[in-house]
Amino acid sequence: TAYEIVSRDWSSDVCSSDLAPASPRVRLRPTMLSDLEFVVSVESDPQNLPFITPWDRTQHEGAVRIPDFRHFIVEAGPDLERSGFVILQGCRNPHRSLELKRMVLQTKRQGIGRACLRQLKRLAFGDFRAHRFWLDVKSLNLPAMHFYQAEGFVEEGRLRESVRISIEGADGYDSLVVMSLLDREYQARLALGLESHA
Repeated sequence: TAYEIVSRDWSSDVCSSDLAPASPRVRLRPTMLSDLEFVVSVESDPQNLPFITPWDRTQHEGAVRIPDFRHFIVEAGPDLERSGFVILQGCRNPHRSLELKRMVLQTKRQGIGRACLRQLKRLAFGDFRAHRFWLDVKSLNLPAMHFYQAEGFVEEGRLRESVRISIEGADGYDSLVVMSLLDREYQARLALGLESHA
Protein backbone atom coordinates (compact mmCIF):
# COMPACT_ATOMS: atom_id res chain seq x y z
CA THR A 1 0.00 0.00 0.00
CA ALA A 2 1.28 3.46 -0.88
CA TYR A 3 0.33 6.49 1.20
CA GLU A 4 0.16 9.94 -0.33
CA ILE A 5 -0.37 13.42 1.01
CA VAL A 6 0.09 16.99 -0.09
CA SER A 7 1.55 19.02 2.74
CA ARG A 8 2.18 22.70 3.17
CA ASP A 9 5.42 23.77 4.86
CA TRP A 10 5.12 27.13 6.61
CA SER A 11 8.85 27.71 6.76
CA SER A 12 10.13 30.05 9.44
CA ASP A 13 12.89 31.07 7.02
CA VAL A 14 10.39 32.86 4.75
CA CYS A 15 9.17 36.19 6.09
CA SER A 16 7.69 37.74 2.97
CA SER A 17 3.91 37.64 2.80
CA ASP A 18 4.24 37.72 -1.00
CA LEU A 19 5.59 34.17 -1.08
CA ALA A 20 3.16 31.27 -1.12
CA PRO A 21 4.02 28.29 1.11
CA ALA A 22 5.45 25.24 -0.58
CA SER A 23 3.10 22.30 -1.06
CA PRO A 24 5.21 19.24 -1.76
CA ARG A 25 3.50 16.09 -2.95
CA VAL A 26 4.80 13.20 -0.86
CA ARG A 27 4.09 9.48 -1.11
CA LEU A 28 5.39 6.59 0.97
CA ARG A 29 5.52 3.27 -0.83
CA PRO A 30 6.91 -0.06 0.34
CA THR A 31 10.60 -0.48 -0.44
CA MET A 32 11.34 -3.13 -3.07
CA LEU A 33 14.58 -5.10 -3.18
CA SER A 34 15.35 -3.23 -6.40
CA ASP A 35 15.37 0.04 -4.36
CA LEU A 36 18.13 -1.05 -1.98
CA GLU A 37 21.03 0.36 -4.00
CA PHE A 38 19.29 3.75 -3.86
CA VAL A 39 18.69 3.34 -0.10
CA VAL A 40 22.35 2.55 0.60
CA SER A 41 23.50 5.46 -1.58
CA VAL A 42 21.26 7.96 0.26
CA GLU A 43 22.45 6.63 3.59
CA SER A 44 26.13 6.94 2.64
CA ASP A 45 25.72 10.50 1.31
CA PRO A 46 28.25 12.76 3.12
CA GLN A 47 25.41 15.12 4.13
CA ASN A 48 23.57 12.31 5.92
CA LEU A 49 26.37 10.11 7.22
CA PRO A 50 27.33 12.15 10.33
CA PHE A 51 23.78 11.88 11.70
CA ILE A 52 23.04 8.16 11.24
CA THR A 53 24.61 4.78 11.84
CA PRO A 54 24.51 3.28 8.35
CA TRP A 55 23.36 -0.23 7.61
CA ASP A 56 24.62 -2.53 4.91
CA ARG A 57 22.36 -3.87 2.17
CA THR A 58 21.70 -7.12 4.08
CA GLN A 59 20.31 -5.23 7.10
CA HIS A 60 17.99 -3.20 4.88
CA GLU A 61 16.87 -6.37 3.11
CA GLY A 62 16.00 -7.84 6.51
CA ALA A 63 13.92 -4.76 7.36
CA VAL A 64 12.05 -5.14 4.06
CA ARG A 65 11.25 -8.81 4.80
CA ILE A 66 10.67 -8.91 8.60
CA PRO A 67 7.01 -8.24 9.56
CA ASP A 68 7.90 -6.15 12.63
CA PHE A 69 9.49 -3.55 10.30
CA ARG A 70 8.05 -1.29 7.62
CA HIS A 71 10.56 0.04 5.11
CA PHE A 72 9.28 2.80 2.82
CA ILE A 73 10.64 4.79 -0.09
CA VAL A 74 9.76 8.49 0.13
CA GLU A 75 8.67 9.81 -3.24
CA ALA A 76 8.22 13.55 -3.67
CA GLY A 77 7.54 16.29 -6.16
CA PRO A 78 5.19 16.46 -9.14
CA ASP A 79 6.72 13.32 -10.68
CA LEU A 80 7.01 11.46 -7.36
CA GLU A 81 10.73 10.81 -7.73
CA ARG A 82 12.59 8.90 -5.05
CA SER A 83 13.70 11.37 -2.40
CA GLY A 84 14.69 9.17 0.55
CA PHE A 85 13.51 6.36 2.78
CA VAL A 86 12.08 5.67 6.22
CA ILE A 87 12.08 2.63 8.51
CA LEU A 88 9.54 1.88 11.23
CA GLN A 89 10.25 -0.80 13.84
CA GLY A 90 7.87 -2.30 16.37
CA CYS A 91 4.87 -2.67 14.07
CA ARG A 92 3.86 -5.77 16.05
CA ASN A 93 4.96 -4.48 19.46
CA PRO A 94 2.44 -5.71 22.09
CA HIS A 95 2.98 -2.50 24.08
CA ARG A 96 1.99 -0.41 21.01
CA SER A 97 5.34 1.40 21.09
CA LEU A 98 6.44 2.12 17.52
CA GLU A 99 9.91 3.41 16.66
CA LEU A 100 10.83 5.73 13.82
CA LYS A 101 14.08 3.88 13.27
CA ARG A 102 15.30 6.03 10.43
CA MET A 103 14.25 8.88 8.15
CA VAL A 104 16.85 9.85 5.55
CA LEU A 105 16.14 12.32 2.75
CA GLN A 106 18.18 13.54 -0.20
CA THR A 107 16.18 16.73 -0.67
CA LYS A 108 16.28 19.09 2.29
CA ARG A 109 14.53 22.33 3.32
CA GLN A 110 11.63 21.94 0.91
CA GLY A 111 8.99 20.68 3.35
CA ILE A 112 9.40 17.03 2.38
CA GLY A 113 10.63 15.99 5.83
CA ARG A 114 7.68 17.64 7.57
CA ALA A 115 5.19 16.15 5.11
CA CYS A 116 6.80 12.74 5.50
CA LEU A 117 6.80 12.89 9.32
CA ARG A 118 3.14 13.92 9.42
CA GLN A 119 2.27 10.98 7.17
CA LEU A 120 4.26 8.70 9.48
CA LYS A 121 2.39 10.03 12.53
CA ARG A 122 -0.93 9.31 10.80
CA LEU A 123 0.27 5.77 10.08
CA ALA A 124 1.59 5.26 13.60
CA PHE A 125 -1.52 6.40 15.45
CA GLY A 126 -4.01 5.35 12.78
CA ASP A 127 -3.04 2.16 10.95
CA PHE A 128 -0.73 0.78 13.66
CA ARG A 129 -2.77 2.09 16.62
CA ALA A 130 0.40 3.06 18.47
CA HIS A 131 0.24 4.41 21.99
CA ARG A 132 3.79 5.79 21.75
CA PHE A 133 5.73 6.85 18.66
CA TRP A 134 9.39 7.34 19.46
CA LEU A 135 12.83 7.92 17.99
CA ASP A 136 16.37 8.74 18.95
CA VAL A 137 18.53 11.47 17.45
CA LYS A 138 22.21 12.30 17.88
CA SER A 139 22.64 15.27 20.21
CA LEU A 140 24.92 16.98 17.68
CA ASN A 141 22.03 17.04 15.21
CA LEU A 142 20.40 20.17 16.65
CA PRO A 143 18.30 20.99 13.54
CA ALA A 144 16.67 17.53 13.72
CA MET A 145 16.02 17.88 17.46
CA HIS A 146 14.32 21.25 16.94
CA PHE A 147 12.32 19.83 14.02
CA TYR A 148 11.00 16.92 16.09
CA GLN A 149 10.18 19.23 19.01
CA ALA A 150 8.21 21.50 16.66
CA GLU A 151 6.29 18.40 15.54
CA GLY A 152 5.25 17.57 19.11
CA PHE A 153 7.95 15.11 20.19
CA VAL A 154 9.10 15.41 23.80
CA GLU A 155 12.60 14.62 25.04
CA GLU A 156 12.52 11.63 27.41
CA GLY A 157 16.19 11.32 28.21
CA ARG A 158 19.68 10.80 26.88
CA LEU A 159 21.84 7.76 26.31
CA ARG A 160 25.13 9.43 27.18
CA GLU A 161 28.04 8.91 24.77
CA SER A 162 26.38 5.81 23.37
CA VAL A 163 27.51 6.10 19.74
CA ARG A 164 31.01 6.43 18.39
CA ILE A 165 31.49 9.10 15.75
CA SER A 166 34.29 9.70 13.31
CA ILE A 167 33.92 12.82 11.19
CA GLU A 168 36.79 14.12 9.05
CA GLY A 169 39.45 12.55 11.23
CA ALA A 170 37.80 13.46 14.55
CA ASP A 171 37.13 10.49 16.78
CA GLY A 172 34.82 10.58 19.79
CA TYR A 173 31.36 9.85 21.14
CA ASP A 174 27.92 11.40 20.90
CA SER A 175 24.81 10.94 22.98
CA LEU A 176 21.43 9.81 21.69
CA VAL A 177 18.40 11.88 22.66
CA VAL A 178 15.26 9.75 23.04
CA MET A 179 12.06 11.60 22.03
CA SER A 180 8.45 10.46 21.83
CA LEU A 181 4.91 11.48 21.01
CA LEU A 182 1.95 9.81 22.76
CA ASP A 183 -1.40 9.11 21.16
CA ARG A 184 -3.24 11.63 23.37
CA GLU A 185 -0.65 14.30 22.51
CA TYR A 186 -1.15 13.58 18.82
CA GLN A 187 -4.93 13.81 19.22
CA ALA A 188 -4.50 17.20 20.95
CA ARG A 189 -2.37 18.43 18.04
CA LEU A 190 -5.06 17.28 15.62
CA ALA A 191 -7.73 19.15 17.60
CA LEU A 192 -5.59 22.31 17.52
CA GLY A 193 -5.07 22.03 13.76
CA LEU A 194 -1.31 21.46 14.14
CA GLU A 195 -1.27 18.36 11.94
CA SER A 196 -2.94 19.81 8.84
CA HIS A 197 -1.71 18.50 5.51
CA ALA A 198 -2.93 21.17 3.13
